[in-house]
Amino acid sequence: MAKRDYYEILGVQKNASKDEIKKAYRKLAIQYHPDKNPGDKQAEEKFKEATEAYEILADDQKKSAYDQFGFAGVEGMGQSHDWSNFRGFEDIFGEGGFGSIFENFFGGGFRRSGSSSHVRQGANLRYDIEIPFKDAVYGTKVEVQYSHNESCGTCKGSGSADGASKKTCPTCRGSGQIRHSQGFFSVAATCHTCHGEGYIIEAPCRECGGSGTQKKRQKLMVTIPPGVENGKRVVISKQGDAGPNGGPAGDLYVFIRVKRHEYFERQGYDLYCAVPVSVTQAALGAEIHVSTLDNKTIKVKIPAGTQSGKLLRIRSEGVPSGGQRGDMYIKLIVQVPEKLSRRGKELLEEFAKTEGQNDSPKPIALSQLAEG
Repeated sequence: MAKRDYYEILGVQKNASKDEIKKAYRKLAIQYHPDKNPGDKQAEEKFKEATEAYEILADDQKKSAYDQFGFAGVEGMGQSHDWSNFRGFEDIFGEGGFGSIFENFFGGGFRRSGSSSHVRQGANLRYDIEIPFKDAVYGTKVEVQYSHNESCGTCKGSGSADGASKKTCPTCRGSGQIRHSQGFFSVAATCHTCHGEGYIIEAPCRECGGSGTQKKRQKLMVTIPPGVENGKRVVISKQGDAGPNGGPAGDLYVFIRVKRHEYFERQGYDLYCAVPVSVTQAALGAEIHVSTLDNKTIKVKIPAGTQSGKLLRIRSEGVPSGGQRGDMYIKLIVQVPEKLSRRGKELLEEFAKTEGQNDSPKPIALSQLAEG
């Protein structure tokens, strides 16, 4: 089968800059790399084709020969068989080659050959708490208890007994990885002897068994800021698991669930509650006393002729936010008595005769009720 033009393979123009060629190849390498497409022969061929094209076009001498004489000018120049050793990978993806892509995406896990420290951060931990509605609005402090890995005090996290040394792993020679050839490329896997550490502990610490960490119970006071919403989290730095080999600790993520309140609901930084009023209070107007979330009693004036569902706004009695507070809204619910005394019934009948009873009321749009 005839080869495709190298510029066509990478999808660039003949006058493309080195940076444009590099970007084009990077995109194709990520898309068709065999590690991302196991068993896909078509992707494997596209990856091989793109790598060969880049190997030629990224080299000034090879590119010049290709531009003048075509494939005849570079015959044999782009026929690498062990693509894992192709230096273009480090040029494109940085030190560590293609594996560095995954390191950038997932925050580590790929060990670079020749590394001597092998220090990794410990795992992040999650803790769920449930707090009362009022505490979420005004803030509080909560004690949490949980188990996590701490650095072993005896070996200081090294995993080795006092005075003992670490021996370079004979299987991977300190790289933490072993390679298996599969056709024209090779695949790196974690070393089964040292489990990716790159060394073997000859005399493990008796206290931690060579792990460098110990499971311990911890108590911690967590500050919940005012105005925190349901489902939010508070991050406590360096309170997760200690890292292996003395590595830094991960973080503790405290996820917050807020209990429902008996009377109040929240929308953003505003609080809402419903208050029942009588027919006479709504019709004639009145002053009522209402309790706020923080148990203050405030006087609220009900205008004469108030309809059921009307919202009254009380400023600065809502949720704190940056030195300010939202508002509190009171929804007035006009309650019609289910039972009337004889005298009450007589008065209402007299009222109906005086005011006139409308037997054919005009419909009202639902949107008008919602606005009210």
